[in-house]
Amino acid sequence: MLDEVERWLARRSWSVADRPLEQLLAAKRGTTVSVVLPALDEQATVGDIVSVIRRELMTEAVPLVDELVVIDSGSTDRTAEVAAAAGARVVARDEILPRIPAVPGKGEVLWRSLMVTEGDIVCFVDADLRDFSADFVTGIVGPLLTEPDVDFVKAMYDRPLGPEFDGLASGKTPGQGGRVTELVARPLLNLHWPQLAGFVQPLGGEYAARRSLLERLPFPVGYGVELGLLVDALHTVGLDALAQVDVGVRKHRHQDGQALGRMAAAIYRTAQLRLSRGHLVRPRLTQFERGEKGFAPRTYEVDTEERPPMLEITEYAHRRVA
Repeated sequence: MLDEVERWLARRSWSVADRPLEQLLAAKRGTTVSVVLPALDEQATVGDIVSVIRRELMTEAVPLVDELVVIDSGSTDRTAEVAAAAGARVVARDEILPRIPAVPGKGEVLWRSLMVTEGDIVCFVDADLRDFSADFVTGIVGPLLTEPDVDFVKAMYDRPLGPEFDGLASGKTPGQGGRVTELVARPLLNLHWPQLAGFVQPLGGEYAARRSLLERLPFPVGYGVELGLLVDALHTVGLDALAQVDVGVRKHRHQDGQALGRMAAAIYRTAQLRLSRGHLVRPRLTQFERGEKGFAPRTYEVDTEERPPMLEITEYAHRRVA
């Protein structure tokens, strides 16, 4: 590990306990905070997450979060209804920037969320978390309120792979989740962006940043958004403006191996574009599934689109002037 990264780990890695809620409220001083949940068919978990944030961080006594928005990216279940009933403002992805046709992907939703939120700090939280704690929000918002030279903060945590790992007292290693992180993202970062080697969860979906940074960054529309934002933030504001906070344990729904393969391909493609800004020769991934006649190939397009920095969008510029 680079000496620079070791120094960064000592200066820019914290625990959620390092900043009590009272300290954050005192430091807020008019800074506004938006929490965004990108959601697709998450009726089982989104309501609990919204309820915890409303109950613990959006009260008269604890006014830490000013705005809580769920962006529904085309759910076919009751995600929107459940989120609204729990107290979130729900916005449909396709209603945001209708001039630009939406494409599937998490990054697309995060990018569009900048158009419908107002906070000086924008905090992203995945909508599939189980046993959600408000620490996920306070932990990553905290440094942005108390450290004026920090612009981007990622959560770090243990990721149990399945129910058999949920009990940390079982003696089994809790951090077996994050398979794409260990097999794809971490090697890429260590080899090509060694300054980012200190991030424990570079692909984690819980992170917060100053709007003034996010609006200057391009957003990969799909699975590559986390790696893309992290790498571009490094090049835009430098390592010392990035940080991470330990928030404990993250429990969520895991994807199957083939979905992870598609995720890995998109992440590799995101890295490739940032290394060369060149043309992908074959932005497709072929996987195999066993059928009645043996293994059958299925080919998927790898996300090849990115949204430009929001500052370049006319509607966003007009909103800022207004």
